[in-house]
Amino acid sequence: MFNKLLVTAAVAVSFATSAFADITLVVPQKPGSGTTVWTEIVAKELEPFLGEKINIKLIPGARDIPGFNKWHNELRELDDHFMVSHGGNGVSFLADKVDYNYDDYESIGLMNLNIIAAHRTDADKNKPSFSSGSGMVPEAFAMTLLICGPDKSVDEYIACFKENVTWVAGMKGSERRLAFKRGELSGTRENPAAFKKHAQPVIDAGDAELWFHHGILDAANASHSDDPNYPGYQLEILFEQKWGVAPSGDFYNSYVLVKSFRDGMQKAIWANKGNPNSAKLQDALRRMAADPDAVAAIQKKVGNYEWLIGADGDQQRDTLMTFITEDALKNLVKFNVEALSLKAIYKADLVK
Repeated sequence: MFNKLLVTAAVAVSFATSAFADITLVVPQKPGSGTTVWTEIVAKELEPFLGEKINIKLIPGARDIPGFNKWHNELRELDDHFMVSHGGNGVSFLADKVDYNYDDYESIGLMNLNIIAAHRTDADKNKPSFSSGSGMVPEAFAMTLLICGPDKSVDEYIACFKENVTWVAGMKGSERRLAFKRGELSGTRENPAAFKKHAQPVIDAGDAELWFHHGILDAANASHSDDPNYPGYQLEILFEQKWGVAPSGDFYNSYVLVKSFRDGMQKAIWANKGNPNSAKLQDALRRMAADPDAVAAIQKKVGNYEWLIGADGDQQRDTLMTFITEDALKNLVKFNVEALSLKAIYKADLVK
């Protein structure tokens, strides 16, 4: 009888364990890339609250699109697979041919983040050299606004960008970071975690300084506020200090659209709609975000940024969709094609 009880107990434990199988976070980047680093930081703190192992599957590819496409087409029906997208995916969603569609997913949680730019102290900010790459479009808009000033047409901003900015294509993340450190590029940008790791040491050495950032999205009020981690360096603040007026106009409206999509969903975890494990993962994320030790560990490496979990993340996505207007989207595509030589396309179906 005792042996039968042991067997029964063992079977019960087996079934209980199998109900909580490991989960997999799919990341569309290589080892060491910004979103990979962020995912590793969060996964380490999230695992104890989830009570199971978190595996990270890296699927890199051109402009970080193939990994997201693969999850959308092949992996999202798997209940243990969740997608970690980043801001570059949001930029590509607006103006590139992609398979993924945010409307098909439900939010596990997203971190309302920012991108911070730095510039070499020995270089001219009005003649920057900068590496292109996934999600870099808002930086191109921002530096163009700062360099070229107010009251210009989109065509005039494009001409000003071409005249003043050296936009370097074909560099890997590790290459552009080394080039910035060596002074071969005058500008760089990173998400908060990567900025602390790669750009801040160059600043601390006296070879670079903060340049600008894009602010923190307040989707409910369709506005951006200054980043308390880097106060005073928001693009809008610097523009008005330099030019005496607030930025406005068609070009600025396209900048607001693309930076909102990039940073408002810069680091986001998605599930296929109806995934039975979503609630469990959302609950673990809420408990992690409320735990002082976990929060301190993440803030040390990332900075102090807000989590939007579950329905709040869905609301952030839904609000961003309302930012898309025909003119803003068309001018975004125009700048991408004519200034940045990207194969951007106008997606009329995004305009509601």
